[in-house]
Amino acid sequence: MTQRNDSPVPSSKRRKGPGPVAWTFLGLGAGAAVGSAAAGVIGGLATLFAREVVTPGKAPVEDVEILALISTPRGQEVVLPVTQETTKPGTYSLWFDGDRGHARLGEVTERSDAEGTLQREVITVDRGDLGAARRGRLGGNVYLSPADLGLDFSEVQVPVSAGQAPAWLIPGSTRSDTWAIMIHGRGANRLEALRALPVAHDAGLTSLVVSYRNDGDAPEVNNGRYGLGTTEWRDVDSAIGYAISQGARDVVLFGWSMGGAIALQVADRSQHRTRVQALVLDGPAVNWFDILEHQAKINKIPYVSGRLGTWLLTHPWGKKITGLTAPLDLASLDWVSRAEQLRVPTLILHSKDDDFVPFASSAELAAKNPAKVDLVAFTQAGHVREWNVDPKAWDDAVSDWLESMFAAPIPGLAPLPR
Repeated sequence: MTQRNDSPVPSSKRRKGPGPVAWTFLGLGAGAAVGSAAAGVIGGLATLFAREVVTPGKAPVEDVEILALISTPRGQEVVLPVTQETTKPGTYSLWFDGDRGHARLGEVTERSDAEGTLQREVITVDRGDLGAARRGRLGGNVYLSPADLGLDFSEVQVPVSAGQAPAWLIPGSTRSDTWAIMIHGRGANRLEALRALPVAHDAGLTSLVVSYRNDGDAPEVNNGRYGLGTTEWRDVDSAIGYAISQGARDVVLFGWSMGGAIALQVADRSQHRTRVQALVLDGPAVNWFDILEHQAKINKIPYVSGRLGTWLLTHPWGKKITGLTAPLDLASLDWVSRAEQLRVPTLILHSKDDDFVPFASSAELAAKNPAKVDLVAFTQAGHVREWNVDPKAWDDAVSDWLESMFAAPIPGLAPLPR
């Protein structure tokens, strides 16, 4: 579920987990103690858990009722039920009509707890008839194209091992030979990275917003299963090669969620890793052991099933069950244990209430390697919506940090132009 190539992790650094003998004993013990039916439940839940982790999801559920679209003196506003998600501050997307429709929503303008409703500003309806919509879903991807940000861009094709991976290329200015390569997360696509384009553009960087295997845009490989960073990094490595062929001297990798795991693998294993100047990671997956344990817990999967599911992902015996073509080296993705091996300056932006990727892992990584890792904490954002909750704070944090990186000389490279 992650990507590692040429820097094997010393065995002393690997997160220890039960081996096949231990799991066999566990299974037999469970069967003897509670009967074969209970053991079957444990194994069945483990199988479902393991498959879910590496299988791209189906169409997301439209779980928000759209009560009305109204005109006010402030402009158009949408009426929604009061929920934990609809009340969050910031700017969001509202997808509707099976994702054929898309609107950009602003802040809450009115709220009636007595009626259980609220109103949010409708910034724009990009496509579809919002007035006819009755259900939708909120998301973090508020832009559909670099054009929505007023940026010139071109659609390019990055050669990867299985064919061509589409990407958006946005020209830079004062630092055009430094490329910001932007990597979306699990279950997302290139839209997730668009929010970072203004910061990169203002810094004068050229930006390349990439796709990678099994994300719905790039070619499908490995039975369509996620590698959690262990395989996807190769496509980003190819993107760096493409950037170099187009005049890039060095790169800054941006990564969201699993895109953070991918970026860390690129910085560690890529043939172009000496070109990687810095990492900007949002809600990054820096330790999949902790993520899987957390996800099993919040989804009420028994502890034994969760551990067995993790083992299925990492052992050759689990391939037929998970659909993976090779087991995943999750230890290579555990950057909390590998903290001292992270040698690239890294900025992490992470919300303390992230319900998918635990904030504690990012905090622990920053504490273990303060010389290389800076952590900016957010609240109320959940998973990878730090920008949505407070775009100014996100933009300022990234902009200021990048400027500090550009001011420092890069080993082996001449100082970047100001």
